[in-house]
Amino acid sequence: MFIQTETTSNPATLKFLPGDTVMPSGSAAFANTENAENSPLAKRLFEIDGVVRVLLESESISINKAEDKDWDILKPAILGAIMDHYTSGDQVVTDDANNSDNNSTDGASSEIIGKIEELIETRIRPATSQGGGDVIFREFKDGIVYLEMLGSAIGLQAGIENMLRHYIPEVQGVRDYRDNIPKPGLETPLAAAVQTVLDEKINPAVASHGGHISLIDVQESTAYIRLEGGCQGCGMANVTLKEGVEKEILASVPGITTVLDSTDHASGNNPYYSGS
Repeated sequence: MFIQTETTSNPATLKFLPGDTVMPSGSAAFANTENAENSPLAKRLFEIDGVVRVLLESESISINKAEDKDWDILKPAILGAIMDHYTSGDQVVTDDANNSDNNSTDGASSEIIGKIEELIETRIRPATSQGGGDVIFREFKDGIVYLEMLGSAIGLQAGIENMLRHYIPEVQGVRDYRDNIPKPGLETPLAAAVQTVLDEKINPAVASHGGHISLIDVQESTAYIRLEGGCQGCGMANVTLKEGVEKEILASVPGITTVLDSTDHASGNNPYYSGS
């Protein structure tokens, strides 16, 4: 069996073409081992350390790798897993998965996820790459598309949402994938007080420069924020944080003693935390 590989516009994604039918119809996306319970092929692939997402289409298998892994190390293991699957005689996706759409956290069909992936690859990613940004699909849940928006792409979120909603009626909105991570700290009175300061004092000011400040989490006396839009990547971002945002929050919310920036101003990837 000869398996070809094909690069994509995203260096973390590689397509594997086994020269045989993968999905007879539609597509199926899997985000983890539990999500892939009804796909023997996807389960084999998730056993490989570094595989973080699997997309099965008619004649290809797209693999997303972890950022700290190298394709030179992963490729032989992935090729071996695909060959083992085809020689085993196992189904790619079991009948139960086809009937119940278990590849989606909210029952959304694989067809919808396939459409989202196609729009991102053919229309959205080429547009964002012109400004040095990138977009990676993470999840579709309850009508919301969760994306990892890198670099300047975060400033195009409204346009990305409009395009996805226009072509895919099931899409109700687009959000940063980190917003889907449970954060109990956002339900506290301290978080409510910080959000009020952002809404009433800070964001109206930074909006004039095309920027926006989001509250990401509150842990004990620390507020985590994210600089978005015109603020992300700005050479004055640290000044904005230190001289404006941080001072205003500390002065208005006594329970907060530290404000940390979770934005990666270089690429939007691998968020770092810079102490006050």
